[in-house]
Amino acid sequence: MGNNIRNDALVKVLGKAKYNDDYFSPSCLQARMLTSTFAHAEIMSIDASEACAAEGVHVVVTGADSEVLFGSILRDMPVLARDKVRYFGEPVAVVVADEEWQAAAAVRKIKVKYKPLPIVNSVDEALKPDSSVIHEKLGDYIHEVPNVNPQKGTNVSNRVKIRKGNMSDGWAASEIVIEAEYHIPQASHAYMETRNARAEILPDGRVVIHSASQGPHAARKLLADCFNLSEGSVVIHTPFVGGSYGGKVNPHPEAMAYIASRAVSGREVRVSFSREECFYSAACKIGAKAVIKLGADRTGKILALKADFYIDSGAYADTAPNMTKAAAANCSGAYNIPNIECDSCCVYTNHVYTTSFRGFGHEVSTFAIERTIEKLALKLGMDSSEIRLLNAYREGDYTPTQNKVTLNNTGNLEACINKVKELVGWENGVPVGVSGNIIRAKGMACFSKTSSSPTDASSSAVITFCSDGCVNLNCGVVECGPGMSTALPKILAERLKIDPGKIFINTEIDTKLSPEHWKTVASMSLYMAGSAILQAADDAIRQLKANAAMALRCGVEDVALGEDKIYMLEDPSVFLNLKEIVNGIKEPDGNAVGGPVIGRGHFVMKHLTALDEETGKGKPGPYWTVGAQAVEVEYENIEHSFRLIKAVTVLDAGRIIDVNCAAGQVTGAMNTG
Repeated sequence: MGNNIRNDALVKVLGKAKYNDDYFSPSCLQARMLTSTFAHAEIMSIDASEACAAEGVHVVVTGADSEVLFGSILRDMPVLARDKVRYFGEPVAVVVADEEWQAAAAVRKIKVKYKPLPIVNSVDEALKPDSSVIHEKLGDYIHEVPNVNPQKGTNVSNRVKIRKGNMSDGWAASEIVIEAEYHIPQASHAYMETRNARAEILPDGRVVIHSASQGPHAARKLLADCFNLSEGSVVIHTPFVGGSYGGKVNPHPEAMAYIASRAVSGREVRVSFSREECFYSAACKIGAKAVIKLGADRTGKILALKADFYIDSGAYADTAPNMTKAAAANCSGAYNIPNIECDSCCVYTNHVYTTSFRGFGHEVSTFAIERTIEKLALKLGMDSSEIRLLNAYREGDYTPTQNKVTLNNTGNLEACINKVKELVGWENGVPVGVSGNIIRAKGMACFSKTSSSPTDASSSAVITFCSDGCVNLNCGVVECGPGMSTALPKILAERLKIDPGKIFINTEIDTKLSPEHWKTVASMSLYMAGSAILQAADDAIRQLKANAAMALRCGVEDVALGEDKIYMLEDPSVFLNLKEIVNGIKEPDGNAVGGPVIGRGHFVMKHLTALDEETGKGKPGPYWTVGAQAVEVEYENIEHSFRLIKAVTVLDAGRIIDVNCAAGQVTGAMNTG
């Protein structure tokens, strides 16, 4: 193909790529959901008798058919609503029929009686002492992870505190104090492929699930735990995934497909959300309220920060408690602020439940701090880029969680800012009238992000060889758009010193055959799987050298790898092609020794810790990525319309494995804000 074309490009642009919903057979039963028309209500009764009698219908499944609660942090969410609904669009029943149109028609025949309950429509309402409690059994839910603090009898599912320096000293030294409040709405991921899954229970008890998932291994574990199944009996298949951005991490349609299959004696059942259902039934991006108080001296040096974040998780926790932690850990943005007090609170409301989304909570703290810096610049009459340069992270500074900043673990934010100014033609960003009704202006912001992954997040890889010397790479990374199927083979090719075109990566994930990979999230897959692949390559190289040394009658230390060969160091003209040794060595008399080379490697996050409950001290991620962005826009002040003239992003990303994939990720991120 050539180095400038992604491995998955042609199959996708020619329409030949197969996604999960492209595969189901004619014998697969079809399911459609009935969803709640109330945001908060008791379910008084469900009458599905007419639906059950409809043409083609096999069964109607309701919350009464499964008492299981699931969730990746708190097990607080039923597969189908039981006793009450907690958001408009919550799945209440699933109709299983021969054809999808039959299931859709039968859904309209189900009669549900609701008793409306008071609606909690904002984080402020949720935190009132007399607020309606959305989860009456909050204190009883199983914790999937430690360090989450739900408060029984309230709508608070988690609280995180950050304490750094001395706030009294910070306020005393501050000559300028800026206070601001921001509200950030929920948003849909708007991935091209809607959420979907198929489940089948085989006669021997194995559960086979085909899923558009970012984390098939994690989903397998969660489903097995929740439904009391052996993890080995659950197999999840994931092909190409048509976009995700965090929205396909946790297994909601998978759980619905499983209980639906269970209700029809194990037959395969397909659950596929419509586009509308992805907006109002599937998980979305968190909403938030941020209250900021910033203290600085008259030079623009920021001395104190008080930040209060209220994360709207919607009706269920999902990953929001961890995003609450991420927002707190990043409360100062990309800046060194010596004195910090931050309280971050995760709150239930009667909105659609939320999950991971690009930025994983960092966008809350980033937006809040960046807007407040603009207000500070205005108050001081300063160029906001100069305030950013003055306060930017530098080597030897400390993050809010008290991790030391180095060029190696964070990078050079000052260089990013200066490069952005150069590229956008920054001249303090002051609005300049272009014509009567049009104002042209430039704006800037900085950011910092770390992974906030589990402290034991892991990845693994296996490599095998074909008889012609080609290489098969097997890892659990899902190809959901970032270009991992291109970048990961490049890492392996460089280590094995062979043409990347000779490496074939498995993009069809099968949890029974694909080695463990935590989740394809957090911008961590290249780092994690790449590290595992390097280890697997080194393991294979040791075996290749051992096979070659036997054939060349020398020591392993006497041979080297290069150009599809293992050659003698003392005389490179004496060599063996890789294809001659990948399956062992065969002597002229037919005697065979060695054996097929199988390289294996693994990786686990190192030195990460939980955050201290009182101070927030700890290490939430392996490194921090810093960067700066700028835009130039035109604003028409009669029609109130905007036109984007130019957008620039500069980040210190370390070594780039694939320039085109990296550029695609950055421009895609700019488009989604």
